[in-house]
Amino acid sequence: MEKQWFTISVYSENNVGLLNRISGIFLKRHINIESLNVSKSEIDGVSKFTIVVHTTERWTHNIVGQIEKQIEVIKAFYHTDDETIYQESALFKIASDLLFDERQIQNIIKENNSQIVTVARDFFVIAKSGRRNEIDEMYDQLKPFGIMQFVRSGRISVSKEEMRITALLNEFYQEK
Repeated sequence: MEKQWFTISVYSENNVGLLNRISGIFLKRHINIESLNVSKSEIDGVSKFTIVVHTTERWTHNIVGQIEKQIEVIKAFYHTDDETIYQESALFKIASDLLFDERQIQNIIKENNSQIVTVARDFFVIAKSGRRNEIDEMYDQLKPFGIMQFVRSGRISVSKEEMRITALLNEFYQEK
């Protein structure tokens, strides 16, 4: 089996220590977590972990099975990139003089559908949302001008198919 990108979605109760146990599952198998995001889900009281890995489907299936054995985990799923709609966000901090002295910076901002979120005397900050390769491409374009700081978020995603988990969780939490 060949390696590919998988997005693992984990719905869980919000308990201390769960993230550590989930990351331990990957550590034991020597699988690197490429991206991790934890947020509230569409259901009150339920958190959603979005984990991106580059491995085989067999390993991903086994990992999801191990994650579901955690007491606080309600349900875990995995999807390929073709089965999800996903985005990342990034912030680029650049020296302010470049905004005015280098016309190409303005072109990069415009061509990458990014926006300036703040301008200060010494720096300005550009925000970019998109797929990982789009952010990487913008990084490569800005790098020759000097990037003072750079940060990228973890992936956020929703599945293209209906997730029956929402209906199940609604029923479960209305009974409580």
